Amino acid sequence: MMKKKNDVTLAEAMQQMLQEFRLQPQMHETRIKMLWEKLMGNTIATYTSNISVRKNVLYVSILSAPLKNELIFGKDKIVALINEELGEQYIREVVIR
Repeated sequence: MMKKKNDVTLAEAMQQMLQEFRLQPQMHETRIKMLWEKLMGNTIATYTSNISVRKNVLYVSILSAPLKNELIFGKDKIVALINEELGEQYIREVVIR
């Protein structure tokens, strides 16, 4: 079967739809929330009270002051881990609060 000029794969069609309806940011935020415990571990997840993403910046609220300080020093690693899981350079900064 020959491929027509306007044929697109399902993945391409989905990507176009996400862009068209501006759903990509919400999809990424949902995936990051789901990945947080897997990537950071159970202890950190337990002390995490809120995760949000705005304009490619990940905001994370941590309930433990010592853990918050530790994570501030590991922000570059957090960015790298999340972007690796997402398969693209989506998060450019992490704000720990």
